[in-house]
Amino acid sequence: MVKNALEPYWEARFEGISYGFRPGRGCHDAIQKVFCLARPDTTRPWVLDADIEGAFNNIGHTALVQAIGNCPARELIKQWLKAGYVEAEMLHPTDTGVPQGGVISPLLLDVALHGMEQALGTSYTPKGVLRGTYAVVRYADDCVVFCPTQEKAIEAQRLLAPWLGARGLRLSDEKTHICHLQEGFNFLGFNIRHYPTPKSSRSGYKLLIKPSPDSIKQIKRKLKGLWRKHVGSPTVALINEMNPVISGWSNYFRIGVAKEVFTALDRFMYQRAQRYMRQRHPRKSVAWRTQKYWGQALGRRDRWVLQDKQCKATLRKCAWTKIVRHWLVPKQYSPDDPSLQAYWRQRRSRTPTTPDQHGQLARRQQGWCPLCHQGLENGEDLHIHHVIPQKHGGTDEVANLRLVHHNCHRQIHSSSAPLGVRRLLEPCTR
Repeated sequence: MVKNALEPYWEARFEGISYGFRPGRGCHDAIQKVFCLARPDTTRPWVLDADIEGAFNNIGHTALVQAIGNCPARELIKQWLKAGYVEAEMLHPTDTGVPQGGVISPLLLDVALHGMEQALGTSYTPKGVLRGTYAVVRYADDCVVFCPTQEKAIEAQRLLAPWLGARGLRLSDEKTHICHLQEGFNFLGFNIRHYPTPKSSRSGYKLLIKPSPDSIKQIKRKLKGLWRKHVGSPTVALINEMNPVISGWSNYFRIGVAKEVFTALDRFMYQRAQRYMRQRHPRKSVAWRTQKYWGQALGRRDRWVLQDKQCKATLRKCAWTKIVRHWLVPKQYSPDDPSLQAYWRQRRSRTPTTPDQHGQLARRQQGWCPLCHQGLENGEDLHIHHVIPQKHGGTDEVANLRLVHHNCHRQIHSSSAPLGVRRLLEPCTR
């Protein structure tokens, strides 16, 4: 309740360059903003890649409460901040920081870091044109500052130090560095870099945003662990656990230059699949294993697709994910503005949801939760609800399913759920 009261007020005040933990904004918006600022003809080719050390653990309570102002829940927030935590039957005080995992903690972090552009002397004209030496993009405690020269980048770091210090924060010495766009830097899992193209561009360089090497290593390590975990499991269990991982990773990186990376990752998966089959059937021939495990996916020409033909399960490929450029949200647009509801409805309909069934239900519901009437893509976990429970004969057909928030799902199944909740979720006749 406190978050729902505070959020609309601060959404109207937050800087347009802040994209972390905000409704209607996310990592893709931050990357698209970086794409706009890091073009080859940019006048700010130097980048201060800054990381705030232990932001959630070290926020100063005094500065945070002062920034919140005369909120009706001001005293309640103070109690949350000072509540402490119990570990090994001992109470540990919390003199700094916000509650770990708290619903309101991400919002409090954004409130504490509000004003970074003002600290760097950045302003905008009435038409929204950037004025000042620096351009900032921030996602929670990760931020990048685009600067015209290396000296200005050093100066930006010097300006941010006392501003963060007043909030009990400091820049991480290990993760904060200054680089040129020709060297490249990593941000939110992507690598942003200018590549030399002397014969195909006026500036001699081209901006490419790709999955970072660390992101590729992490997904390979995760997939390799799943292959090893399911050596003795049915193939359908392996496919069902891998498909959400592959879909989620490829959908996240689909906004960048990722086609080559997707193809390389599919090649890696093919090699792991061959090894998986040899381990399971060491005495069978190659032709037998090919006949049992490989086939052609429906609607695709590729016949080298790992399948469980008996259960009709197909392992997805990253290359099946189309590259789609992200649609950047305008700086001052808020989901709480009544005049922009048509814009946000259209934007939600264009936002891909990771699981296929979730995406189908989200499009059918036009991006809204039927219980709380809020957007589905608000950061909460999503659950599929059966209107007629399976134990009462309900099926998995789309007409019997609703996509709802996790907390809404709990409310539906609570013993005190009102009759109106059931009526809202009656089977659709369309």
